[in-house]
Order: sequence, then structure tokens, then C-alpha cells
Amino acid sequence: MKTSKRVKALLIVLFFPVIIFAQSISGKVKDASENIPFADIIIKDALNKIITGTSTDDNGSFNIALKKGNYIVTVSFLGYKNWSKQVLIDTNNLNLGTIVLVENSENLEEVIVKSNKRIIERKVDRLVFNVEKSIVASAGNGIDILKIAPRVQVQNGVVAILGKGTSRVLINGRISPLEGEDLTNFLNGLSANDIKSIEIITNPPAKYDASGNGGLINIILKKGIQDSWRNSTTLVYNQNRYNFGTIRNNFYLNKNKISLSASVNATKGNFENAEGLQIKYPTNFWDINVDSKMSNDSFSGRVLLDYAVSENTTIGIQYLGNTSKPGGYTTTTSTILNNNDTLDRTLVNKGDNDVKNKNNSVNFHAITAIDSLGKSLSFDVDYFSFSSKNNRDFITEEFNNTGNSQGINSAAINLSNQEINNFSSKVDFDYPLKKVNLSFGLKASFTNTVSDVLFYNSISGSPVLDASRSNNFTYKEDNFAAYASGNTKLNDKLEMQFGLRLENTKTEGVNEEINQKNLNDYTKLFPTLYFSYAKNENNNFGISYGRRINRPNFRNLNPFRYYINDNSYSEGNPFLQPTFSDNFELSHSYKRKFNTSLSLNIITDGSGTVFTSDAVNQTQIVTRENYYKQYNYVFTESFSYSKMSWWQSQNSFNLLGFYTKFTKDFGTKPKNGVQLYLTSNNTFSLAENTKLQVNTSYSSKHNRGLFSVGEMFDLSFGLQHNFTKSNIKLSLLANDVLNTNSLNNYVSVVDGIEQIYRQNESSRNFRISLSYDFGNKKINVKDRNFGNNDERNRTN
Repeated sequence: MKTSKRVKALLIVLFFPVIIFAQSISGKVKDASENIPFADIIIKDALNKIITGTSTDDNGSFNIALKKGNYIVTVSFLGYKNWSKQVLIDTNNLNLGTIVLVENSENLEEVIVKSNKRIIERKVDRLVFNVEKSIVASAGNGIDILKIAPRVQVQNGVVAILGKGTSRVLINGRISPLEGEDLTNFLNGLSANDIKSIEIITNPPAKYDASGNGGLINIILKKGIQDSWRNSTTLVYNQNRYNFGTIRNNFYLNKNKISLSASVNATKGNFENAEGLQIKYPTNFWDINVDSKMSNDSFSGRVLLDYAVSENTTIGIQYLGNTSKPGGYTTTTSTILNNNDTLDRTLVNKGDNDVKNKNNSVNFHAITAIDSLGKSLSFDVDYFSFSSKNNRDFITEEFNNTGNSQGINSAAINLSNQEINNFSSKVDFDYPLKKVNLSFGLKASFTNTVSDVLFYNSISGSPVLDASRSNNFTYKEDNFAAYASGNTKLNDKLEMQFGLRLENTKTEGVNEEINQKNLNDYTKLFPTLYFSYAKNENNNFGISYGRRINRPNFRNLNPFRYYINDNSYSEGNPFLQPTFSDNFELSHSYKRKFNTSLSLNIITDGSGTVFTSDAVNQTQIVTRENYYKQYNYVFTESFSYSKMSWWQSQNSFNLLGFYTKFTKDFGTKPKNGVQLYLTSNNTFSLAENTKLQVNTSYSSKHNRGLFSVGEMFDLSFGLQHNFTKSNIKLSLLANDVLNTNSLNNYVSVVDGIEQIYRQNESSRNFRISLSYDFGNKKINVKDRNFGNNDERNRTN
């Protein structure tokens, strides 16, 4: 009953402003086959003076509040002819219906080549980074582009919005099915030249799943426009200590009623992963060095096929598949010193890790325009499967302080498998009214996962099952959600967007080894609210609030122990609870070149990885716990410079503050502090077809919660030459030339035992890329995506 009252009260507050609106002009913009988001709508008076303007939303719709009078409405979008009409606003609101833009085929390619789009655009609920045709875009991959996106940090394979933690990545509006190494492999195989823009959504609206405290990063891909086709083939060679090669091909076709895009990517080779861990026990000191030759073998493919059944209805299917073998051979050397700093003994662990991961995602979608006023209905059905087989065979040999072998003290085979299947469906309904554009939706999702681990002791030469270190775990999760959202102009300068999402979640986890069952059932509300105020042509202000939930990854709920060696293991926690966050943000944009934001992120029941050690048995343990409440403060200033034709520069200044309270006793106090993060990405035109890229970033040493982190600095160079007559692009990239941009001095103190960790996954490397494009090269964007938003992101 209390929840019902809160819902009613919130709805009254949200819908109350619609009764005070002025008259308005609304409509929907599309081309011959699809809606056009981000089209420019300009309103002029009878003297041809600009009064106000806006952009169409993701569905191509717009709504502008105006006083009574005569106006000229102009609609424009890159590559299309402008549309204009004189209108009269009296006592009634005016709906222009569906406005169909016609392609400007004569000037299209010239416009695309010469147009200099705004690099960063501020929308009411997101920051849009328009990817330029830089060296990174033409020769790099998805990870390279994310590294230069505003407010985004990529470190050791983790993609995060500054101050908000690990972020969820969307491809064309739907969550990627992958996370961790699998997500990194996919983004490495995604050609940056096929990325149209990146949306940084720090406070996601109600339309998206409420899961994920780290915000959303939406990668929008290019697509061929009507009567066009294009093919792009790229060869890449990457050299670090080891080397790997990549070949990828992207094909686009848009003819009559059929729209097709397909891509394949294959990578083979190896890279170095160097890790280190120092542990200060009361009686001795462990210095552990891990040297791994990791496999980078993977193959992925993506196919999207849309068919226009009629002028108003389109159906389609999308498939995404990926196989990878991210394992490798690892040598771990543990040097143990006494308190007097003399060598006591050395342990050498050699392990061969055979990993095979597979995932398949299938999406069926349909969208139909109900009328010419913008009402539309869309339907998605998704199926996702993920399987992981991990076989680790290791052996540990002990040496005394003089280097003589003391024999084999442990040997084992650790097998772990995981199978995840998810089915989901959702329906979305856009219902524009005279004064407000409304959207409604429902979603149901069902997930089943089975995990097992088998530990065989092989020190005798023959593997013997150790039942005490083996386990089987099953987990089921059902999620039901409903949302309502709206967008409107309160007046000619003030825009509001609001939303409310309701989610019910039921989970069941079964630990078969001890016959333990964990049940969970909760229903939560997630409101969102945004205001955007255009003071004048140069100044735009915004304010937003949103509540989010972060559900534990499926693997982190599994209580089995995965043994790295006989003295180190990682285990999940079936009692992990979801984390909640409240997000507030103020923003200001000046001349669309200077973007300022101030945000507060409050995390409740925060969970994370905890490094613990057993001082008696001297064992290193990696666990997951709900253990903190945290306040994250972020000030960001980003600005662009392009007054010189030969130099374009994009820069950001970020100041982050962290304040944490522990809800569990770890025998230590929280580490609170401030982080400075700076970026500068510069492109220099050396000649008409030759460009130089210089990218830098700096992260200061800082404290945050349970950990402190050392400073990092990146300096990277790129050189690109475009052979225009042959449509070939040659690019050279040198990443982290000083080798100072890897995780270091990652320190935690738990129960009085200090641990210092570092990791470098071949941060310094050299890359040469050769790409060849052919076709008519007409490029536009189409926004299709997957629907099982939350579940596929939690597979690792």
C-alpha cells in the first residue's frame, strides 16, 4: 500500500506541469525507411529571425512550446534537403504529422567530407561524442575510441564513466551481451571507422533497465542509406612482447525494402600480461610475480537484416556471435623473505590455462507506425546463451634459499564450467500528445545459469577428485518491469523529461554441495527527472536525478572456489545483495565547445572485490562482499579547440572526490581522497592526406574506499596517410610509449595485512593498420539493438 501511494504521489508531481504548457508545434521526422534522430528543428518569425529550436529525439519526434503567431518551421539533417513550412499558432496546438526528408544525392558525399560536426553535443539526458575521421577512427577499434571519449576511462580492460565505476556498454541502444575480457575482445574487433557517435549517459532514463550504477555508454554504428552499399576490409598487426594479427570485414547494403549490415572479425596471436602482488605478513614478506603469455584468439560476427513490410511497418532480425580462447601459459614466482629481509624460500608455479568461451545472441524486432501523428509500437524478443569451459593444470615446485629444489609440493587440475541462458521480451509504445510526448513499456526476462567446479589433486601423478574443493551451483532469476516516461517543452527555453520504472525480481540460488538454497524477492521503484534550460544560443543548463540498481554478476554469486594455485583462490558469494545508487548532476554548455558538469553519486549497500589473506596458512583469498556506503563527487570541464585548420584539440579536466563508510569491519579504516584526471587528444594535419595524432592522459595517485591507486600517465602517437586514388588508408599507432599507463600500487589493508597489486596487459604496443574501402560510401545511422539489457551484461 505504501508503494502504491508513493507511485500516485510521484505521478501527480510529474504530470502536473502539463496543465500549464503554452501552445506547441510537434511532429516526427523520417526518411523513406526510418525515423531520423538528432535532426535540427529551427523556428523563425515572419522577419526570418531565429526564435528557438531543438533536435528530434531517438524516435525522430519533437515538440516546441510557442506563443501565438506566424512562424517558419525548417527541418534539416546532414545529407538531406531542407524542409520548410509557414505555420500559424492560435489557441490550438499544431501537429505537423510525419515530415519525410528527401536525400540530397547530388551533394551528399561532398557534404559528408566537408562538414565539421560539433564534436561534443549536450542532450537533455546524455553527452554525445561525434567521432571524427581521425587516425584512431580510421585505424583503431572500439576500445581506442572509448579511450578518447569524454568522461570515459579504459583501464586494464575495464570501461568506466569517471566517478561512477564500471559502465555498461550498449551497441546501437541495447546492452552488449559481454563483460570483462569478452567485452574487450568484442570491442577490439569493432572497427572504429564504423562508429558514428558515442553517447555517455551518466543518468539513464526510465526506458533502459534500471541495473548498473556505472551509467551507460552507447556506441552508435554507421549504416548505408537508401540505394547504397559499402564494404570495408582492414588488416591490423599489433606488436608488444608478443604479437597478434586481426582481419575484419564490414559490409552494408540498403536497397529498396531491404537493409543489411554484416561484419566478421578474426584475431590470432598472443599478448603479455604481467602482474605482481606483494603481501606483508606478520612473520614474513611475499613478493609474487606473474608472467603470462595470453592467447588473443577470437572470432566474432554480427548480422542485422531489416525488411520494410509496408510504409509503416518494419521487421528485422539481428545475430551476434563470438568465440574466444583467452587462456594462456602462466609462470608465477613467489619469493618469500624473512623479517630480517633474507631469502627463506621460493615457490615456482607453472600453469596452463585452457579457456573456451562461446556466446550467441538472437534478436527479433518489429516496429510499426500507428498513425501520422507519431504513435508507434515496437516489439523485441531476445535469446542469449553463454558457455565457458576453463581447464587449469598447474604444478608448484619449492626451492630453498640456496636455489636447490625441494620437490613438488602441489599439483592439481582445476576444471570450471558455466552455462547461462536468457530469454526476454519487451514492448514499447510511443504516444505523443499535444503537450507532451509519452512512452510506455513492459519487459519480462528469465535467466538460468549452471556452474560447476571440479578439483583434482594430481601430485601423485594420477588425478584424484577432491570433493571438498568441488561444487555445483544453479541460479535462476526472473525479472518483470514496467515504465512510463515523457518529454515536453514547458516554454520556449525550458525542456523537461521524466520517467518512472517499476521492477520486480525473484532469484533462487542452490549450492548442491551443502544443499543450501538462497531465495530473494524484491520490488523497487526507479524515478528519473531531467530539466534542460536554453538561456540563449550560447548557454544551456541542465539538471537531472535518477535512481539505479546494480545486481551481482552471475559468476560472483557462485560460491565455488577457483584455485589459481595451491596458495591462492577466488570464490563467489551467494549472499550478495543488489547495490543501489542515487545520482544527481548539474551541467552547463557554452557555445557547444565548453561543457561543465558537477555530479554526486551516492552508493548504498556497495559491493566489490576484497583481497584477504590467512596469516596462519599464508593463503591469498579473493572474495566479494557488500561492505560500504560511498559518496562520489565529480567536477568535469571539457572543451574543444579547432580555430586553426591544421589543429583540432579535445581536452578535459576532471576532479573526483571519494568519501566511504564501511558497513563491515575489515580491521582497517576507509581511504578517502581526491583524484585529478586530465586528457588531451590532438589531431594535426601535416598535409591534405596525412594526419598526426597525439593523445595524453594523466591520473593522479588517489584513495578510494578500501584501496589506494598509484598515478598513471599515457602518451600515444598515431600517423595516418590516406591514398585517395586507391581508397587505402595506412595507419601507424604507438600506444603508451613511456609504459606508464598501467595499474600500479593498488594497495589494500585488510585485518592488518597489506597487499600491493599491479597489472600491465601490454599497455605499451605498436600497431600498423591497412584498410581498404569500396562502394558508393553513403553513410548514415540506423538504431537497432538487443533487448535483454541487464542479463547479458552479467555473464562474467
